[in-house]
Amino acid sequence: MTATADLYDERGDELQSLALQLESLGGKPRFEGRIRTIRCFEDNGLVKQVLNSPGTGEVLVIDGGSSLQSALMGDLIGAAAVENGWHGVVIFGAVRDRAALGMLPIGVKALGSNPRKSAKTGDGELDSVLTVGSVVFRPGAGIWCDEDGILVER
Repeated sequence: MTATADLYDERGDELQSLALQLESLGGKPRFEGRIRTIRCFEDNGLVKQVLNSPGTGEVLVIDGGSSLQSALMGDLIGAAAVENGWHGVVIFGAVRDRAALGMLPIGVKALGSNPRKSAKTGDGELDSVLTVGSVVFRPGAGIWCDEDGILVER
């Protein structure tokens, strides 16, 4: 994978750069793929459903409303994502099982962690356009994540 700094130097304004700083919590600090999205709030039912389905080379971007009150993903859902071919997950919210997630061969970026479980009703929106800060995450667009940050195709 090309480093995000080099990719930005090559493509410039074709890419959006996320200013928000996320923690790298998965076993792969560098990952890329096509975007899928979920919007949910303190409920990971839809997250579990999606990451338990094929995601060949895709990156799931979850707008959890920036809530750190409960985790939207843990080690079991992370392991399912690996088994189903997902390259990574970007969560504007919390995860749990940080140590175990760090051992999995998948990229995970999140605001932080909380051991508290979330609701599991499945409330949320799948594959809608998300805006976080000034960055627009469109399903199907390219995303690149590494130690420097996150770049997204316009």
